[in-house]
Amino acid sequence: MHLLLTGATGLVGSAVLQTMLTTPSISKISILSRRPVAQAEGHSKVKVIIHKDFTEYGTDILDGLRDVQGVVWALGISSMKVGKEEYELITQTYALSFARALSKTTSPSPLTFIYISGEGATPTPSLFTAHWALTKGRTESALLALSKDPSYANLRPLSLRPGGVDMNDHHEIHKWVGERGWAEALALPVMRALPGIKGLMSPTRELGGVAVRLAM
Repeated sequence: MHLLLTGATGLVGSAVLQTMLTTPSISKISILSRRPVAQAEGHSKVKVIIHKDFTEYGTDILDGLRDVQGVVWALGISSMKVGKEEYELITQTYALSFARALSKTTSPSPLTFIYISGEGATPTPSLFTAHWALTKGRTESALLALSKDPSYANLRPLSLRPGGVDMNDHHEIHKWVGERGWAEALALPVMRALPGIKGLMSPTRELGGVAVRLAM
């Protein structure tokens, strides 16, 4: 089985990649990335495709992805690090651009597309809805709408909404992800201990496993 991953150098992407690497039935992994992926080095079933423009894909890339059966789209960025327009570009435009391109490439074979969204995402905002939540919610809806278009009928989108992503017990990925920010380091131990919040946590080992199983 051939799966594709984006966002492999991020927290969720690293967890997903760890699961893919240790799943025998996955024989080939393609990674779209802006930079080399250290975690993938030395693994013969992985091909890292260095790509800079996530709005366009030429035949030089797509021809090697014709047999992809599933995608985990974990590419993303904190809304605190960029402005609203750039956040929408990275979060929504990039995902939809690739879904269109790969759906056309793999058609008529079914293509499962797992979109890593977030708890709180919604396409119908209220007065207090954060911009990131609205953007992710609209992306979820846009992917579903795309799959109903006859031109992209092979697309099978599914969205995952993890809560507080926690890698504490996922030691295999610690060296690839690096140290987390001070605010996260302070908040996570408290969140793990509070009964009402603990259930909203998403351990990366389990999250990566769920994403990969859904993509297969």
